[in-house]
Amino acid sequence: MPDAYEVLEDAELRKAFDVWSGYLDARTGEEPGVRARLRAVLESARTAAADGDPGTARALVGDLYDEAREAGLAWAPPAPRPCEADRLARDYAKDALPQVLPLSLRDRLDQVALFLSVTGRRLAAAPGIDAALREDILYVTARAGMALDLAHPAAARRELERLKAIARRCGVEH
Repeated sequence: MPDAYEVLEDAELRKAFDVWSGYLDARTGEEPGVRARLRAVLESARTAAADGDPGTARALVGDLYDEAREAGLAWAPPAPRPCEADRLARDYAKDALPQVLPLSLRDRLDQVALFLSVTGRRLAAAPGIDAALREDILYVTARAGMALDLAHPAAARRELERLKAIARRCGVEH
C-alpha cells in the first residue's frame, strides 16, 4: 500500500498528464510536428509511470514544458510554480488519501489542521505583528502543512506547538 508521499507524487503526475492531454487534444493551430513529438513524450511519461518509474515520468513531464517553451508554443501549459503544483497535487490526491490512511490517522491530521487554521487566522488578524514575525508565522505554518501533506502527525503537532508559542508571545492565544 502506498504512503501519503507516494500518493502525492502520483497525483502530481496525473494532474500533469491531464493538463497536457487537454492541451494536445485542443485545436490551437500550432505546429503539428512539435505537437506530435510532445504527444509521444507524454505517452512515454505515462508508460514510465505505469511501469512504476515515477522518476523517469517526472523527467519526461519536465521535458514537455521545456520543449513547448523552446518551440514557442503560445498556448502550451506553462510549468506550474511550486506552490501551485503542490496545491493542484493535493487537490488530485484528496480522493486517494482516505483510501490509504487509516481513519484514526486522518482524524489526528484533521485535528491538527483545524487548530493550525484557527491559530493562523488569529495571528493574521493580530495588530502590531512585524515583518520578521510574519515570516516566522509563514515558515512554521508551511512546515506544518508539509507534515500534514506527508501524513506525519507528530511533526505537524510539533509545528503547531511552535505556532501556538508565537501566538502566546503575541497575546493572541487565550
